[in-house]
Amino acid sequence: MIGVLTHHWAEKEQIDPARELLNRNGLAQSKAPGFIRRETLYSLTDETKITTLVTWESNEIYDVWRASPEREAVMAGAGVLWAKPTESERFEVAG
Repeated sequence: MIGVLTHHWAEKEQIDPARELLNRNGLAQSKAPGFIRRETLYSLTDETKITTLVTWESNEIYDVWRASPEREAVMAGAGVLWAKPTESERFEVAG
């Protein structure tokens, strides 16, 4: 099992649309094979920072999601929402 931790920084005037987009993405992910769980975290010190932690059965399954037409459809046009590039890292889930 892997965890994918991703930090997003929304443009100041795009915080609500960015949150809505990430919620739609989370809903789409939840229907994908191999999805386990998703948590969304809103920074207490930077209102523009939205972090997600998503667990998947494996790297391979996550790669399938990343290349899926469902993800592409949900994330289309998302680039205008972000103040800087997202940072994402994959982790092995212990225990």
